[in-house]
Amino acid sequence: MIRHLVLFRLDEGVGRDDPRVRAGVAAFEALEGEIPEIRFWELGWNISDRPIAYDFAINSGFDDPESLRRYVEHPAHQAGVGLWREFATWVIADYAY
Repeated sequence: MIRHLVLFRLDEGVGRDDPRVRAGVAAFEALEGEIPEIRFWELGWNISDRPIAYDFAINSGFDDPESLRRYVEHPAHQAGVGLWREFATWVIADYAY
């Protein structure tokens, strides 16, 4: 199995209630039922007030590197990424477990 972790940081001045952010979250929420390669899917807002914390996280699982690649290339995933590029930056970690 492959775990795919993504941590997002909203750009300065962008809040969770921004319509672009709400649309981006909705796009990622919809991926679980739309992309068959997804085996595990959870996402949510950070609850920590520590200054080093990121704002939003996706924790997901895939059978193997090939299924992760198909997910990354899927048009619905790419559409969501395009939305998030407008208001956030992120870091990714992929690991086998």
